[in-house]
Amino acid sequence: MIDAWVHLLSLRCKLPGRSCLITITWTKTLMGQGLSVGIDDLADQCLRKVDIKPWLFSKRKGSKNLDVDSCTIQIYWDLANAKFGSGPEPLEGFYLALVFNQEMVLLLGDLKKEAYKKIEVDPVLHSNAICIARREHLFGKRFYGSKAQFCDKGQMHDVRIECDTVGLNDPCLVIRIDSKMVMQVKRLKWKFRGNHTIVVDGLPVEVFWDVHNWLFGNAMGNAVFMFQTCLSAEKLWGASHCTFDPSVLTWSCPQQISDSNSQGLVFSLVLYAWKHE
Repeated sequence: MIDAWVHLLSLRCKLPGRSCLITITWTKTLMGQGLSVGIDDLADQCLRKVDIKPWLFSKRKGSKNLDVDSCTIQIYWDLANAKFGSGPEPLEGFYLALVFNQEMVLLLGDLKKEAYKKIEVDPVLHSNAICIARREHLFGKRFYGSKAQFCDKGQMHDVRIECDTVGLNDPCLVIRIDSKMVMQVKRLKWKFRGNHTIVVDGLPVEVFWDVHNWLFGNAMGNAVFMFQTCLSAEKLWGASHCTFDPSVLTWSCPQQISDSNSQGLVFSLVLYAWKHE
């Protein structure tokens, strides 16, 4: 069992003269909750990273400057009235903003009006960031839920995974989008790894699963699910031959996330599902 609950969000945005990846990581441990912001170039080289631990140091509102090459990026956050569920990521009552040259590069949270009142930015220039990946650790006995927006400016969907492997001779896997069953895997002991294409918002979404740990490994171990969208099924099949390495709890793909748009891949959601009693 891991000792940290992590939600990771990767976004692609444009700065003057370059595109970059912004990674937002929300964490929850026995020591408290934390937030980190990392900025990488498209060659996967870390340009700058800053850790914000508002719950440890009682600093739930503030700002920091990040020097990236010859640029200064300003980070603003207000988590004073943030409301949380069981996970590390706030549900409402917060904002997190990145500003460069009076332009709002990134704005997360529901307090957008409050952010624009607090931060001096050009109101005409809006965030150009596009979410290309999410990674989450989920905990449960049979049901595991998340939310995902599979295309830019699309609808937010509820994603639900159902799988009961305790005491069953023939367990099955069910995945629902907005309560509608979109796929079911029977004879799971023979099909503990695989992939299947579903359609969400008119786009094909390839679903990969690996539940080997649940069936044959540590009963308290994790399964991994990945939902990956694409512009066409042919592009998806040619661009995403992914493998899973249980020893490091990650999916490895030949193409970098930063190449996702050029390969036709738009968004990926990776869920690490842990069983607990």
